[in-house]
Amino acid sequence: MLNHKGTEKLETNRLILRKFRMEDYLAMYNNWACEDIVTKFLTWPTHSNPEVTKSVLTDWINNYSKKDYYNWAIELKSEKTIIGNISVVNYREETMSAILGYCMGSKWWGNGIMPEAASAVLKYLFEEVGFNRIAADHDKNNPKSGRVMQKIGMKYEGTLRKAGFCNQGIIDEVWYSILKDEWKL
Repeated sequence: MLNHKGTEKLETNRLILRKFRMEDYLAMYNNWACEDIVTKFLTWPTHSNPEVTKSVLTDWINNYSKKDYYNWAIELKSEKTIIGNISVVNYREETMSAILGYCMGSKWWGNGIMPEAASAVLKYLFEEVGFNRIAADHDKNNPKSGRVMQKIGMKYEGTLRKAGFCNQGIIDEVWYSILKDEWKL
């Protein structure tokens, strides 16, 4: 049985993972939501203006009252600004399994930030909430996202041909997962 606790503040050497606040909307818009290169392989469109971001944040913030809602803003301590997000996009209570999704502004790509954030989230979801399996998938044309999955210890499970959809259209989904007993600190 899962012990849902909601989105609690997590911290790493370089990052604070926390709930979004309404005043984050401009940083979210400017740092990643307005970037076509960020949303290229995602399921939501690039935000056309900060008001779209404000509307999205309103929905996200309203969901924080639910104990089974997990959506973190990734705040870079050195810059004191949010640069991306990581969330549980779906879960199954009966199998104690979750699916992660994440994105981050392109300015910060390639610095090990997302694996650092994802590792903190794995620790929380395994140790505090009690998930047994955590998975993630990416468009086969976005292998850098798969590298994040590999870096946090996820294992390749397979490719589902023409099974997904993103801003590129119908895609091949590449799936990775990690089980609690495979996970290491």
